[in-house]
Amino acid sequence: MTRGQNHDRLELEFDVPLSFPFATKAGDTFLRHLLVECAHYILSPNAHDTDLKRWGLKLAERGGKVAKKRAAVAVARKLSILLLRLWTTGEIYEPLRSAARRGEPKLALSS
Repeated sequence: MTRGQNHDRLELEFDVPLSFPFATKAGDTFLRHLLVECAHYILSPNAHDTDLKRWGLKLAERGGKVAKKRAAVAVARKLSILLLRLWTTGEIYEPLRSAARRGEPKLALSS
């Protein structure tokens, strides 16, 4: 899917015209920092196993230190979209929703 197609899909899904199809530094600075901090925790070994963590760790494997930072920002963005979706629809959060659909086993937490 190209960037333009993704942009169109997001406009249709959220019913709001999006002026930027990519990450920007617009918006509340404190909230952005808080989301990135949450993303760092989600990607840490201490966090519970979730689809979001698996996706972020897969992104972080693609390179060195820069890839880990990019993965944290990507997870923060996806977390904000997830929180908005849960808030507006009232759905219950399922940490391993897509893993359960694919039949993947749950990973044991290390203690």
